[in-house]
Amino acid sequence: MERKTVFEGKLLPCLLVAPQLLVTILFFFWPAGQAVWFAFLRQDAFGIRTSFVGLENFQDLFADPLYLETLRNTLVFAAGVSLIALTVALLLAVMADRQIRGAGLYRILLVWPYAIAPAVAAVLWIFLFHPQIGLLGRALNEAGLPFDYKLNGTQAMLVVILAAAWKQVSYNFIFFLAGLQSIPKSVLEAAAIDGARPAYRFWTVTFPLLSPTTFFLLVVNLVYAFFETFGVIDALTKGGPARATETLIYRAYIDGRVNLDLGMSSAQSVVLMLVVILLTAVQFRFIERRVHY
Repeated sequence: MERKTVFEGKLLPCLLVAPQLLVTILFFFWPAGQAVWFAFLRQDAFGIRTSFVGLENFQDLFADPLYLETLRNTLVFAAGVSLIALTVALLLAVMADRQIRGAGLYRILLVWPYAIAPAVAAVLWIFLFHPQIGLLGRALNEAGLPFDYKLNGTQAMLVVILAAAWKQVSYNFIFFLAGLQSIPKSVLEAAAIDGARPAYRFWTVTFPLLSPTTFFLLVVNLVYAFFETFGVIDALTKGGPARATETLIYRAYIDGRVNLDLGMSSAQSVVLMLVVILLTAVQFRFIERRVHY
């Protein structure tokens, strides 16, 4: 018999959810509201006087060709991070789901990178790809293949994409593995009895049953690429060379924290939030149709 918890009054349920509501209001709604308000303001060079300028910050923002280039960089970066992180995580989850010796140890080792801070993860990739001290970077230069992500924008973008994707693989791996283990073995056995080869079984049976997990991770990875990769970019390239790896979140930091232009930085934060909301809505509108629950 199913048991349900029933609260006699309304005070106790409100008290139970109050801490979460308080945290959400203080650390999400209040900062977001301030960003929206400051997006319509402009300060003088000394930060003494503030005036209401309406949509002028947004007009100046989209009239700046450098900002449009930053938007393009962000879209390329987000697409690369999501594609690599999801593909590698799915491959590792499929391999870890097999009945092999030491599978539990492999799963634990694959989860560890998620506990590493973004800045620390970036330092690890510096030791790999730095042109002078990096193992791979120095090896490439000694082999006659010029590699210096500090001077080459394409190489810099590739390095930050790999570093950010590597940081997210563990998170995706956990969900993909859980999704694979929740698929009834009888379904896979029936497909095998029908003579379907392993690759065909995966694409026609396993992957469609993983579509809810894949859709969820696609949304999460895009949000991660837009918002949570500041530490990786700042430690690796600081948006360089020549703004080649400058993303929307890093540009907002530079204008707000370094250049002390709070109005323009807030306008960029609002645009970034709207872009992520739009991308998420598009995914729910068009991609979720292909999800099989």
